[in-house]
Amino acid sequence: MSEELNPFAIAQQQLDQAAEIMGLDAATHELLRWPMYELHVTFPVRMDDGTTQVFHGFRVQYNGARGPTKGGLRFHPNETIDTVRALAAWMTWKTAVVDIPLGGGKGGVVCNPKELSAQELERLSRAYIRHVARVLGPDLDVPAPDVATNPQIMSWMVDEYETIVGRHAPGVITGKPIPLGGSAGRGPATGIGTIVTIREALKRLDIEPQGTSVAIQGFGNVAQSAAINYVNMLGGVVMCVACWDHQDRTSYTYAKQGGIDPHFLASIADAYGSIDKEAAIQAGYEVQDGDAWLSFDADVLIPAAIENVITGQTVGQISPQVKILAEAANGPTTPEADQVLQERGIYVIPDFLCNAGGVTVSYFEQVQNTYGYYWDEETIFERLDKKMTSAFHAVHDMSQKYQVHNRMGAYIVAVARVAEACKLRGWV
Repeated sequence: MSEELNPFAIAQQQLDQAAEIMGLDAATHELLRWPMYELHVTFPVRMDDGTTQVFHGFRVQYNGARGPTKGGLRFHPNETIDTVRALAAWMTWKTAVVDIPLGGGKGGVVCNPKELSAQELERLSRAYIRHVARVLGPDLDVPAPDVATNPQIMSWMVDEYETIVGRHAPGVITGKPIPLGGSAGRGPATGIGTIVTIREALKRLDIEPQGTSVAIQGFGNVAQSAAINYVNMLGGVVMCVACWDHQDRTSYTYAKQGGIDPHFLASIADAYGSIDKEAAIQAGYEVQDGDAWLSFDADVLIPAAIENVITGQTVGQISPQVKILAEAANGPTTPEADQVLQERGIYVIPDFLCNAGGVTVSYFEQVQNTYGYYWDEETIFERLDKKMTSAFHAVHDMSQKYQVHNRMGAYIVAVARVAEACKLRGWV
């Protein structure tokens, strides 16, 4: 992987820029550039045909100065330690920017879950937890669903952990099904948080949300929620969505005159967000190249899939009509592309602010697990909206104060909070 696209190198470069602007002291800067703990594991899993396959996994606890580390767990064939390190760093800044008492962590297993049976997936999930359980706990490190993991996988994992420790500990993992202590509203939370930040950005830009248009990359849980709520909350139009087709192993952009129907497309998508292409064509959808979403004449772009999709090579495809880039994905924009977006005056809502709705409701889930008292969905969304709105304005105001772009504003808010906690603990 080139240095330009190495996600951890990008995360460090972004921190370096913020540290320089803030005048952060050298010791604190160096401490925050690196994960505090890393666990690499190798473990065997018995397959359905009787053979044994060996898997590799990671758990990174980046910084816990503000509280237990928190972050998702990915199952992906191209997972790397540098990706996990970067995501753990961004989780550290994410929990700080929305001001919840948690640090940042992340985990991953190198595998392709689409090639595993349900039984193999369960054995894999339980084996991973057996190998990392010693570093997990409600007051230590709390995983959650991420790419290609889901509430069922979290159920197997929390059960395995509780079997190991010999007691109930629902707060060790969030994103669980509601019968096992999950929170109402957790599923759509990241997408809703994304729309809250777009709503506030439109206000700042003095744009009436009704009738605005959006193009979205991805159609998994986050993208589906963002698409549905762009219509429901803002009265806008979703022009297209782009997603990976697991059968063709190709990405496509789905569009329709007058806007797509996200509920319909969700009804013909699989659990991983892959849309049934033939069903979409029969319903009158136009199927274009997977990169076509970038060049749609939309007011808002939402990358909601993977990292490094807006690069120095692709940023030029963005339509002149685009006013807001809302990063629902983690690390979708490279520093080279960031520079171009700034020059064009596109209002960027950075990833660890834009997509913080999920970890915010995960925090609510931990609180509910601790007290054994659960809130209804209306209460969850009201509190989520308040948190996301407050975080948005803290970042916007900091950007204005330092005369920097929003990503730097978000870094300054988050890094200042983490640095203060490190100093108060006497670490630096």
